[in-house]
Formats: sequence, structure tokens, C-alpha cells
Amino acid sequence: MAEPAWSRRRINVTKQHSATAFPVFPPKGDTSVMAGVYGPAEVKVSKEIYDRATLEVLVYPKVGLPGVRERSQEQCVRETCEASLLLSLHPRSSLTLILQVLHDAGSLLSCCLNAACMALMDAGLSMSCLFCGVTCAISTEGEIITDPTAAQEKESRALMTFAIDSKEHRVMMSSTRGSFSVQELQQCIAISQKASEKIFQFYRDSVRRRYSKNL
Repeated sequence: MAEPAWSRRRINVTKQHSATAFPVFPPKGDTSVMAGVYGPAEVKVSKEIYDRATLEVLVYPKVGLPGVRERSQEQCVRETCEASLLLSLHPRSSLTLILQVLHDAGSLLSCCLNAACMALMDAGLSMSCLFCGVTCAISTEGEIITDPTAAQEKESRALMTFAIDSKEHRVMMSSTRGSFSVQELQQCIAISQKASEKIFQFYRDSVRRRYSKNL
């Protein structure tokens, strides 16, 4: 199993209510997503929910207009964020999460999830738990690769992305494609849960570095 380069990851927080995550996959390139959170703000009457905030997630590709792929990514990120955010604290209001893809070299959905979580943290929104995304690819030889590149994704037999919560390391969301056995699915979940520990530690280190500079 190929190990991800967690130590090479970095997050650059650009301003209040926005964050940028840059997972790096050396030496084959990197995947970069910029995430911005806006709200709570006034919501349109047609979208108003009386007992909680309305969350809208928008994913924009590097070039061109959003398509089916982006709509699927939006749904995955929205479902994960809704399970984590305490939306009942902001009834009849709206939250907007915008994800701008800067470069896609593979494992894009997990990068979007990680950027989204860091942006929500930076915005100071109340959350029941943090979450992170981990992508696993299964090669034609049966090897499980974490954080696969775009080329590895294309050549893989199956591709899975999991959103893992920080409390119990349970699976909050899964997105899969391709053919795989139940055993392979369980192996990928276990690998993702183990990898999430390093990502959550990375979250803590990033926040500590940021705010230690501001004090």
C-alpha cells in the first residue's frame, strides 16, 4: 500500500471566513482547492427552513462551467457538512460554502472535504465534530493506494472516497465507483480510518501554527 504524503500537506488561511487547502502529491503534481464560507446570512423565503440554517455548497472547476461531476461533489460535501454543523443554532438563515478547484491531480473529492472542514473551522461555526476526506484506489493487481493521482485513478479498478468523523472515526459519507468485494471495501474503510488520525493531527497543528502567530 502506498503511503500518502501527509507531512507535505499545508493549509494557507487567506482571510476570515475563508481557507485554502493544498494537499501535495510529490513528485507528480498537486491538487489544490480554495474554500470560502459565507454566512450566516439572510435566506430567500423559498429556501428558508424554520428550525435550522440552509447550507448551499458550490463547486467550481478550474475551467468551464460546473457539470454533473461537480453536482455530485457538491452533494457529497453538503451531506457531510450538514452532519457535522450545528445548523439548528442559526434558524431561517443561509450558509454558503464555495469550493474553487485550482488544480486537479487526483483525489479531488477528499481535498474538497478537507478544505471545507478547515474553512468551517476558520469561520468559527459550531460543529459537533470535525471531518476529513480520504481517497483510496484499488489497482488491477489488487493494491490499495491512498491519495491516488489522476493517472492512478484512471488505471484503477475501483475508487472510493470516505468522509471520517473526528470523534469515533466512523464513516459519515462514502462515494464509490468500480467493482470491488466486501472485503476490499472493509480494508479501504480501515485504511481511511487510520489515515484520518494523521489528517486530524494535521488540522490541530495547522490551527496551532496559525493562531500562535496571531497571539
